[in-house]
Amino acid sequence: MRIVRDGIAVSPGIVIGPAHVLRVEVPRVPHVTIPAEEVEGEVAAFHDARGWAQDRLRDIQERTAERLGTVEAQIFEPQILMLDDGDLVAGTVEYIRSNHLSAARAFELRMLEFESAWSRTGHPMVMDRLNDLLDIEMRVVRRLLDLPDPDYSLGSLPEPVVLVARDLTPSVTVQLDRNAILGVATDAGTRTSHSAILARSLHLPAVVSLGDLSEQVEDGATVVLDGRSGRVIVEPSHEERSRYAERDVKVREWEQELVLLAHLDSVTPDHQPVLLRANIDLPGEAPDALIHGAQGIGLYRTEFLVVGRSAPPEEEEQYRCYRQVAEVFPDDAVYIRTFDLGGDKFPLFLNMPAEENPFLGWRAIRVCLDMPELFRKQLRALLRATAHGDVRIMIPMVNQVEEVQRTRALLEEEADNLKRDGVAFNPGYKLGIMIETPAAVLVAHELARYADFFSIGTNDLVQYTLAVDRGNARLAPLYDPFHPAIVRLLDMTGAAGRAAGIEVCVCGEMAGNPLAVFLLLGLSIPSLSVGPGSLPEIKKIIRSVPASAAHAAAHEALRASTGREVVAILERGIAEHLDLSYFPGRWNHTPTE
Repeated sequence: MRIVRDGIAVSPGIVIGPAHVLRVEVPRVPHVTIPAEEVEGEVAAFHDARGWAQDRLRDIQERTAERLGTVEAQIFEPQILMLDDGDLVAGTVEYIRSNHLSAARAFELRMLEFESAWSRTGHPMVMDRLNDLLDIEMRVVRRLLDLPDPDYSLGSLPEPVVLVARDLTPSVTVQLDRNAILGVATDAGTRTSHSAILARSLHLPAVVSLGDLSEQVEDGATVVLDGRSGRVIVEPSHEERSRYAERDVKVREWEQELVLLAHLDSVTPDHQPVLLRANIDLPGEAPDALIHGAQGIGLYRTEFLVVGRSAPPEEEEQYRCYRQVAEVFPDDAVYIRTFDLGGDKFPLFLNMPAEENPFLGWRAIRVCLDMPELFRKQLRALLRATAHGDVRIMIPMVNQVEEVQRTRALLEEEADNLKRDGVAFNPGYKLGIMIETPAAVLVAHELARYADFFSIGTNDLVQYTLAVDRGNARLAPLYDPFHPAIVRLLDMTGAAGRAAGIEVCVCGEMAGNPLAVFLLLGLSIPSLSVGPGSLPEIKKIIRSVPASAAHAAAHEALRASTGREVVAILERGIAEHLDLSYFPGRWNHTPTE
């Protein structure tokens, strides 16, 4: 049965191969009661299993640090700490002593209570943490039941597969044999989930948030997985297989071309320069961006420092991470976004408010300004990083001038403190804002008086303008980045930036959409930032399409009355210079089947 699903692209690459459905489950625990004289023996067995699980996790953490890096290894720290959690340990011991339950059964019941409490929050970041619970539950229960650890490497499979699962735990992900796995498709997950971070570090093409795909796919079914567009096709047609295979070959050719010609400017055939930077989530991704020809970093997301953490990161740890990226690009700008918390990203050390709509609630700059101790540490670390390169500070979800003014005031205070302490930083640092709401666009001329640059986050701009949740599959046909309102808001933002003499960049998904790149060039926004894996495609587009043709198409698109008209205009304009067939699923705004 043919199935087409669009999820969240978390690690780039196109793969075609047979599906292998992996069920990651806790072993069934029998309901066992024990005589009173055996209770303390079961308590001791629980503590032994807990300590053994911590030792195993530390071994995995050390191997991960050697293989992937210290940031990725930090992912296992919450699990290690969780096994010492007072409520978890005391609750399990109480069940053993009060109800005379076996250690395995008592631990299972306590974990069910934790899972139920966390599930009720509904926050995707907290839901991601359920994988940490699953990881430690499987480990401890198997130890108590004297069961061997399963081999999750999948190295014994007869051929490489596209791994399909409901979700993957961190320890399962790092065990995967890279030679046995072509790519990963999961029902759940977010871009910042631990499994997604590890998949990127392992260079495994991956798409997450695919609904119930693992329940619909059978082992051996042919799967096309596009880790750039976020599309998965089960039992594709011969034409689809050929098209994706051709696109994969073409992109690989472009990647080889960029590696060889990375020193060439990113410029259109009629000599319009375009700044092409990279978006990254982890400091270890910066060298890959450099290899692919990035002219700096346009969006360095810092949420990896808080994902899965039960305590906020210290200044020194943040400084080292920011400095690491700055030193990869000593001659180019590195735009680092301050914590974009809230919405779907709430670390455990924050007291989460109960909100009907968290995306319209306490998030991003609102959280940071309300938590000055957390914010000041990050601002100090960012200021210190400016001593090592052109590090620019970017604040998300700004709607009001006051938010920029208050952030500048904090920065000035911390700059004075650093100067007093004799700590080096660049006093000429730059502070800019992300334009992500219609309100920010409408007051862009005022905001430009206080900001050194604009960066347009098109993902949020589209959903806030159209009142469409981009994660709601039912509303997918209405999430239209080519809606005339979006085109006009982009044009207004660009005009406000040019009037103020500040740079305007696009760092959202539109910057990685070939048709949207054509539009943005036409709107005179020649600064784009995309994932490292998308750099070859976008650079190829820029070097193939004249800016004059883009300007003509954009001028016509600004007068269109529907998104379909906008797309038709752009398709006609770009078709003379580029074959869009190499970009299936990337550029068409119409709903998928």
